[in-house]
Amino acid sequence: MELVDSMINGNIISMARLISLVESGDDQVPQIMKHVYPHTGKAYRIGLTGPPGVGKSTLVDKLTSVIRSQDLTAGIIAVDPTSPFSGGAVLGDRIRMQQHYLDQGVFIRSMATRGSLGGLPKTASEVINIMDASGKDIILIETVGVGQSELDIIKNADTVVVILAPGAGDSIQTMKAGLLEIADIFVINKADNPGADDLVSEIQTMLQLNTRKHEIWEIPVIATQAINNYGVETLYQQIHSHHQTISKSGVLAQQRKEQRREQFINTIEQEISAELLRMMKRDIQLKEYINKVEMAEIDPYSAAYEILSSATLLDMLAQQLLQRKRHND
Repeated sequence: MELVDSMINGNIISMARLISLVESGDDQVPQIMKHVYPHTGKAYRIGLTGPPGVGKSTLVDKLTSVIRSQDLTAGIIAVDPTSPFSGGAVLGDRIRMQQHYLDQGVFIRSMATRGSLGGLPKTASEVINIMDASGKDIILIETVGVGQSELDIIKNADTVVVILAPGAGDSIQTMKAGLLEIADIFVINKADNPGADDLVSEIQTMLQLNTRKHEIWEIPVIATQAINNYGVETLYQQIHSHHQTISKSGVLAQQRKEQRREQFINTIEQEISAELLRMMKRDIQLKEYINKVEMAEIDPYSAAYEILSSATLLDMLAQQLLQRKRHND
């Protein structure tokens, strides 16, 4: 685990290599995360989400400047959608954040969704933990901007900032998406555009009907013009206030518990799913089930329940997972 030790001692190249190993699904990932995990829990995690085109990347760029002015270090995870045809991603956030690439106190990682529908790639939590263990003070997580299904961020961030912009029907989108339920702070970006004041009023009215977080925190609605650096410091102050509020109330500790539980469950699901797919390629009985389903000789639900009720297949799955663990150890 020389890479992990090197990263913890401040080596940026080692951190980048570790993240690449995690993203590629390398067999060493369980051991890597085992050594990384004891060094996590210190960084504050800020999620920025919202529909495409509202200026999330520009806002992250300007917010990073404010963070650095406070003499704090930052890790940035910028997610772009994966092409369903080529499997690649534009990763345009690298272009928007050029001013920070030479800053040793900022580490930027662009990631592709790779088919994930929740706004973040499946490996996002591991990458967040690696940045945390590296000693970053604040981690900014910018989601892909898929709108209605973009709810993974609440499982990975301490403060969730929902960014909207006037003129795109975003208030209606918010009600449909449930983004209202996950927001700790609302930002109306591009506030110099027509309709910004009306959108602020609409969101404030909607918030009066929502009592989920009002017991300890009154959700603010902040107008910004990220491209002109207007309102960004106000946003940072509100993030800082939210951090203090949830820390003192015990909410942050409870959120972290839920995040760790979610990581535990997701890891089990991913390992079982991956091993089952590998077994399907070589196990005759599983192949027969697949053929029957494809030929409509049995419905997918009955086939799945028959497999799950088969002690033999479950034993094989358990044995394969155990062998893989021993191999990794």
